Amino acid sequence: MGCEMTIEAEIFIRAPLARVWRVFSRLEQWKEWNTACAECRFVDGDGLDPGACFAFVVRPLVFPLQVRPRVVSCEPGREVVWEGSRLGIRAVHVWRFRETGEGVVLSSVERFRGALLFLGRLLGVPGRMHRLTVRMLEEIRFHCEEGTRPAGRGEAAGRFPGAV
Repeated sequence: MGCEMTIEAEIFIRAPLARVWRVFSRLEQWKEWNTACAECRFVDGDGLDPGACFAFVVRPLVFPLQVRPRVVSCEPGREVVWEGSRLGIRAVHVWRFRETGEGVVLSSVERFRGALLFLGRLLGVPGRMHRLTVRMLEEIRFHCEEGTRPAGRGEAAGRFPGAV
């Protein structure tokens, strides 16, 4: 029986939806601002179209791990879903963009399933993955807001229940 883990976080970004989407959707430019994911590039396709595959490197532990998710669905400015498998663990990542009168709430929900997750829990992977997600959200916010740090509502919040 496999274990499950969900990492959730969201952030309020004081910027127009068009800008937030532009920053998020240009994966090839993530290297300019994103320290949570390295070497991001398209492997198959050149945009967030369904079926496109891209690669990036994360460090949930000490060693780097390259992942190659495939885009399942994309509604520009609303939702992107990608999924992939690595080391016997399957992940589905959903990004949602919700426009408010003052900006955009960007949320990230990533669900993992696989037998090796029990080991990841012992090694503290849920907390590390949550910190990477929060860091990426904060970097997106900072980049979208063009270097300004607005007061209030700007901190990323989230939860991770760990492996079940």
